[in-house]
Amino acid sequence: MAYTRKQLITLVVFSVAQFCNAVCVSLQAPFYPAEAEKKGATATQYGLVFGIFELTVFIVSPIYGKFLNTLGAKFINNAGIFTVSVMSIVFGFLDRIEDTNTFVGLSFAVRIVEAMGNAAFVTSAFSIIAKEFPKNVGSAFATMETFFGLGLIAGPTLGGALYEVGGYTLPFVSLGAVLLLAATFTCCLLPATGARPNESERSQGQLLAAFRLPTILLAAFAIMSTSISIGFLQATLEPHLRPLQLTPFKMGLMFVLNGATYAISAPCWGWLCDKWLSPRSVTAFGAFAVIISFIFVGPMPFLNLQTTLPVCITALIIHGIGIGAQLVSTFTGAHRDAIANGFPDDLSTYGLVSGIWTSTFALGCFIGPSVGGALLDAIGFGWATVWVAALHVLVLIATITYIGCKRPTPDGELYTGVNGSLAQGKEEKETLLASGERSPRCH
Repeated sequence: MAYTRKQLITLVVFSVAQFCNAVCVSLQAPFYPAEAEKKGATATQYGLVFGIFELTVFIVSPIYGKFLNTLGAKFINNAGIFTVSVMSIVFGFLDRIEDTNTFVGLSFAVRIVEAMGNAAFVTSAFSIIAKEFPKNVGSAFATMETFFGLGLIAGPTLGGALYEVGGYTLPFVSLGAVLLLAATFTCCLLPATGARPNESERSQGQLLAAFRLPTILLAAFAIMSTSISIGFLQATLEPHLRPLQLTPFKMGLMFVLNGATYAISAPCWGWLCDKWLSPRSVTAFGAFAVIISFIFVGPMPFLNLQTTLPVCITALIIHGIGIGAQLVSTFTGAHRDAIANGFPDDLSTYGLVSGIWTSTFALGCFIGPSVGGALLDAIGFGWATVWVAALHVLVLIATITYIGCKRPTPDGELYTGVNGSLAQGKEEKETLLASGERSPRCH
């Protein structure tokens, strides 16, 4: 497909920034739990250090989405990525602290500030992408997520390798500096996105209206469950695999597997959602894949299987396919559903939906490591995976039920406006649907 020069610049800038951001977010997974235990921290405590990042994103993302027009998407984006890079460097000096409570407390503080910057970057980036690519939201979003997945590959691998070479500080300082360079690159090249004051005014009160849509609620639940599975593995996979006596570098490669599969599969899911498949059917497939992966990654105790490297590798690859399907389909579907149900086709709606997506994703990433760390302490990794799989069983059942129960309205439209005060006229709505809805309808 042909993109304009502005679209190409926007996509390249955000893809590079997404890659570097993912590197800094994921680099500590192979070695931070072991370092925290050396300081006297428990799995519950360092699980919460992972989780507090996402809880902060959950709280502040809707705020950024609400004021996207007032402050300017480019300003929020630049400020966010600079904050993440600086806080990543600061986090690299926490190993100098020996007291357990001080170490854990400062880890919380730095991660909270870093999360505020990450939320600003992600919410503004997704909003601008949705605005600049109205006919190919799924493909453009999937391209960004591909680079995020590549960052998830590079982060643990580089983090583990640099930790092996230079200890705790080197990964954070070196990779944080790379993100700082990418932030400068983004600030200089990102095209300006003009704000419209009247759009900001219209956005007031739309958050509750969006959650009145069953499709938005279903997407939010699927997003949250997916991110729970990601956060759960981020905090608990290293302790689970520790008996296999892998080196830090090899442990980092284990965290690469689902990120690599996600990066490879995301563009395919975006293209399928844009051209061929209903986002809901892709969500259902993704939930099924995650269920299968969590049955075997433990493996679950009732299978009577031993933890082996080949089985874990296979399960993590399947997990990457599943999260790719769920994350791309829910983002694509949520934007379509909001516009089709009468929300204005402008930056305020893109900010609103992006804020909801980012916020619910972050909530799951908070619950995943926080509850996962506690369950690891209480019942062990194998039984803890049952909880994550059960969540995705609910997602699968809810999605299939919605697909089975949903019927087109008599005039042929699938979507029915639920918020009369926000709905456009029929002629305007038909125009928006003609440009925004191209996938087969759910039945």
